[in-house]
Amino acid sequence: QVQLVESGGGLVQAGESLSVSCVASGNIFSIGVMGWYRQAPGKQRELVAKITNGGSTEYADAVKGRFTISRDNGKNTVLLQMNSLEPEDTAVYYCNADPIQTPRSRYRDVWGQGTLVTVSS
Repeated sequence: QVQLVESGGGLVQAGESLSVSCVASGNIFSIGVMGWYRQAPGKQRELVAKITNGGSTEYADAVKGRFTISRDNGKNTVLLQMNSLEPEDTAVYYCNADPIQTPRSRYRDVWGQGTLVTVSS
């Protein structure tokens, strides 16, 4: 059994910074890609950023230059640092990991429960 737990969401004003973090728990051997997705009210879930276990990153155009994703493979954590936040960044942010390898199982497309980020204008 593996689990992703996010933390760090909250309410900020436009232009401010906020970080969200995610930790994977369980008897984990390795994790492939870890990423952050977001879903705004009335919209589909979309990729924000993702990072491979080798450190290669990919960002959505809307956040390039403002957000930074990083991970600690030893601690099974992924961090999203969000700077110059805009009201359009308001959404529930979800952590994703694919795959998570344990000694007995391979879990694909694992999601956290989400954390709300609200940016006021």
